[in-house]
Amino acid sequence: MKVLLAICVFFTSTFVWATETPAAMPPAAAAPAFSVTGKVLEVKNVDSYTYLRLNTQNGEMWAAVMKAPVKKGSTVSVENAVVMNNFESKALKKTFPTILFGTLGGAAAAVAPSGHGMGGTAYPLVPGKKLETINDTPVAKASGENARTVAEIITKRAELKDKPVLLRGKVVKFNPAIMGKNWIHLRDGSGSAADDTNDILVTSAGDTKVGDIVTVKGTIRTDKDFGSGYAYKVLIEEATLQ
Repeated sequence: MKVLLAICVFFTSTFVWATETPAAMPPAAAAPAFSVTGKVLEVKNVDSYTYLRLNTQNGEMWAAVMKAPVKKGSTVSVENAVVMNNFESKALKKTFPTILFGTLGGAAAAVAPSGHGMGGTAYPLVPGKKLETINDTPVAKASGENARTVAEIITKRAELKDKPVLLRGKVVKFNPAIMGKNWIHLRDGSGSAADDTNDILVTSAGDTKVGDIVTVKGTIRTDKDFGSGYAYKVLIEEATLQ
């Protein structure tokens, strides 16, 4: 509880948002990210988010992650979490005095349900940034042989299947050490969220973090099914970070 209270003191202002996405916070309001684990007592799904009432070692608390198939009674971890005060959810018609925003940890967070998108997109909440801010910030295309953009890889996946590719992009999601590899989602400003051509999954042994600009070199794989209803139409595997 001491950690949570220490983080809460960073938030000296009241925040109210017009949508389900947290508004950008000034640098002074940003708090260090942390992780929370707890048993799921209640689940509320809206269009893009899953709200979870958790029973943790520090008591009950609400958390929000990008929409995921979380079941009541399961134990989950919310990673890269930050505290928001007086957060208003328009979809739920509810204001949370205190809520955590973060990414769902564990194997379930590494992949997105089949049919969710061309790249199996699962987006994180990045403290201090709106998701659309990430999307609107172009990243210079990699230079060299086999250099592609995210949109090119997704739309030309059939002809690129099993071929090497070089991609430069911003890390918008990172889940380490799952099934013996790290799971990285990259965006470069190309493509569109409307048709899921703006985000791609990369698996690698390399280490990075959300917000980094990285260049990856790997092999295009298509129609990859990891089981349990999780599948990707395209991804980059066995990638090295340069």
